Amino acid sequence: MSRPVHFEVHAEKPERAIAFYSGLFGWQFSKWDGPMPYWLITTGPDTERGINGGLMERKGDTPGGMQGVNAWICTVDVEDVDASTAKSVELGGVICLPKMPIPGVGWLAYSKDTEGNIFGMMQPDPNAK
Repeated sequence: MSRPVHFEVHAEKPERAIAFYSGLFGWQFSKWDGPMPYWLITTGPDTERGINGGLMERKGDTPGGMQGVNAWICTVDVEDVDASTAKSVELGGVICLPKMPIPGVGWLAYSKDTEGNIFGMMQPDPNAK
């Protein structure tokens, strides 16, 4: 099976997205020393389950008909989905899917960040019903 090894957040205003995700999840951002503006995202220590990613400026539609990036939803492991959804709203996010149970797995909510990207937050709880 193939597993995700990296994710990317596309943002109209990268600095605003960095403030949002570092404030919400405590992620760390470091500017890449490459030929384009790009930030590496560290989501936690290598000893914990999860992946790291990147952030770049969203590119808009092109004259040839190419559309700007329309990404898939990544879900982030959180300790408390209620506190995380409240913090998302406090930082300028919008709740798209309120907290709901995934029976036997946990509690899931979807939020939209300050750049219009939708992401999930999951609180593990095998007793969720």
